[in-house]
Amino acid sequence: MTKEPSRILIVDDHPLVREGLRMRLSLQAEWQVCGEAGSEEEALALIPKTLPQLVLVDLNLQSGHGIDLIKRIKSLYPRMAMLVFSGFDESLYAERALRAGALGYLNKRASHEKLVEAIHAVLNGQRFISSALAQRLVHQALGDTDPSSAPTSRLTDRELEVFRLIGTGFATGAIAERLFLSPHTIDTHRENIKRKLNLGSGGELTRAAVQWVLENG
Repeated sequence: MTKEPSRILIVDDHPLVREGLRMRLSLQAEWQVCGEAGSEEEALALIPKTLPQLVLVDLNLQSGHGIDLIKRIKSLYPRMAMLVFSGFDESLYAERALRAGALGYLNKRASHEKLVEAIHAVLNGQRFISSALAQRLVHQALGDTDPSSAPTSRLTDRELEVFRLIGTGFATGAIAERLFLSPHTIDTHRENIKRKLNLGSGGELTRAAVQWVLENG
């Protein structure tokens, strides 16, 4: 009896990226792209219709955020496998994605072969992370401290995303709309970010956020 191909849902904010991923994944006979989404709400609407075995998630979405999507999928479908495929360096978001419920993290600069390897691993219930991240997690488990740890590591997942959007040029109202929050909540996050990063004013916050985005993409 022929085994049914594993269904994969692609969640990415760029249509051309989704098209490229669909073409790359179609080279594997054992996989089937069962749907595509560009935002958090689109993905959540598609999952019960397509029932994917794997959700391939970008972190930067048209609305919502990949980390929030992972948390919601984990809550609604605890056994569903998720792999982050993101342009962000793993040092910025990989640990946050794993804590949220993803089984693996891969940068978009990776080769097609590495993507295939990561998907195979995650579909088999295995974690997929780089050796550098694995070493860092071991050090943390042993209680080792990293004096070079970035100040942004003190931010919550939500605060980090607000910080990134500030640096990308979004105003408070636009951030609120994108993340499905109230402007008052965004203002509260801004104040918390300033306190945690020792920034004295809104201008300092904006400059720090812009610099962070320039350095981290």
